Amino acid sequence: MGRAGILANSTMVCAPLMARSVEQMVIDMQSAEAQGADAVEVRLDYINSFQPSQDLETIIRNKPLPVIIVYRPRWEGGQYEGDEHTRLEALRLAHELGADYIDVELKVASDLVREVKNKHQTGGKVIVSSYLSGATPSKEDLSHLVASMQATKADIIKVVSNANDITELDRIFHLLSHSEVPAVAYSLGERGLISQLLCPKFGGALVYGAMEGNSIPGLPTLDSLREAYKVENINSDTKVFGLVSKPVSHSKGPILHNPAFRHANFNGIYVPMFVDDLKEFFEVYASPDFAGYSVGFPYKEAVVQFCDEVHPLAKSIGAVNTIIRKPSDGKLIGYNTDCEGSIASIEDALKDQRYINGASLNSPLAGKQFVVVGAGGAGRAIAVGAKSRGARVIIFDIDLAPKDFMREIVLAKF
Repeated sequence: MGRAGILANSTMVCAPLMARSVEQMVIDMQSAEAQGADAVEVRLDYINSFQPSQDLETIIRNKPLPVIIVYRPRWEGGQYEGDEHTRLEALRLAHELGADYIDVELKVASDLVREVKNKHQTGGKVIVSSYLSGATPSKEDLSHLVASMQATKADIIKVVSNANDITELDRIFHLLSHSEVPAVAYSLGERGLISQLLCPKFGGALVYGAMEGNSIPGLPTLDSLREAYKVENINSDTKVFGLVSKPVSHSKGPILHNPAFRHANFNGIYVPMFVDDLKEFFEVYASPDFAGYSVGFPYKEAVVQFCDEVHPLAKSIGAVNTIIRKPSDGKLIGYNTDCEGSIASIEDALKDQRYINGASLNSPLAGKQFVVVGAGGAGRAIAVGAKSRGARVIIFDIDLAPKDFMREIVLAKF
């Protein structure tokens, strides 16, 4: 991926910088380049005692890669609370001094965009942005907003929302794929994470990544974008897989599955999906592009009802941890890999007797006391697997009557 600019035909990785001093901002720009950023977003409103003439010259003179200058007012979610004329003058100056991009809010964009383009032929581009409060608007309302932003003659448009539910991100993806000018669009917070990770798939101009040691909710790190997700390889044909869970930030799935996809030369990406409502989730993300899911807490049992077909083992356990969408008809097929995966690993670790073809008498678990703590989806799978190997199963769980669950295990068919 080159660093020619946002208008090039590829998604750039951008690091937001919010240092409190110009000196630290320059240091952070160098660090961002070293960590794999293609561009940096410099937030002037975070700099203490900001002096436009002196500080902008220092920033732009020392920039190691394309720089986006942002001076966000409080009324648009930023830190600046001073005079509006002074703020806009600083953005004009940044453009004049050679900033690659300046970011201007839609509310004040029309006159400013026209003015800087006519007055300063520096080659710098203008991003017109809009930060939305509340739930993400409908696709129709977003289309009207985009039309208003495009009417300002912006080089790039940027829309930021606060997603209350992961299903709202489908509207963000629709905006990106239908915009007539280069667009940046994403949602904040943990529920909005995939709006960053899948941005390249839907044609977004920028994906944001946090620098090492600068954790930002809902923002992947630069390192994860480059190493775990390899965003430079994502395109419109990339198939999406992910972990459906709540919470989901703990998942190590992306660092396990994404390298496996690349090793197999498969164009896929595995992402964390913070899901609040299973029914809405599967209704919204019904595209063949969303090809399969892992299922985590607390949904392994509840997700069974949303599968079109369930493998006999998963049906016996009453829990699904893996779902595949059939390419032929889009049906969701549920499986359970917790059972065999966990039990086989335990047997391998014991190595007391040779285990052959799943026969319980040949398993090192046969006749042993097997304790399961928790009777959720994973606990059910492990308990059923241990019982099938001839173990004496004891279950500890605060929410389920042991005798009822043990009866289910004894009656399970394999």
